[in-house]
Amino acid sequence: MAYVTLMLAVLAETIGTTALQASQQFSRPLPSVIVVVSYAAAFYLLSVVLKTFPVGIAYALWSGLGIVFIAIIGAAIFNQKLDIAAILGIGLILAGIVVINLFSNTTPH
Repeated sequence: MAYVTLMLAVLAETIGTTALQASQQFSRPLPSVIVVVSYAAAFYLLSVVLKTFPVGIAYALWSGLGIVFIAIIGAAIFNQKLDIAAILGIGLILAGIVVINLFSNTTPH
């Protein structure tokens, strides 16, 4: 259940960050409200995950997955280009997430 809650936290953070871009520096009301609500939900859900995961691992997974998803959304929706260095870096983040989940004894398996 902790992984489901963590994924919901990542989803909320991803929605909030996408809305942050769409809010145009908080000049558009609806995306601005979505930012605040989504981030509040993301941090609440992350706090629930901390009952099961160590804070460093939970934050690494939460922020790492958020980076990956936002990079994909930025490219797909906002037409933001990723160069090879960015793609390589994101690949390394994904590799780190895989290593944590497959080999670390600090996460519930």
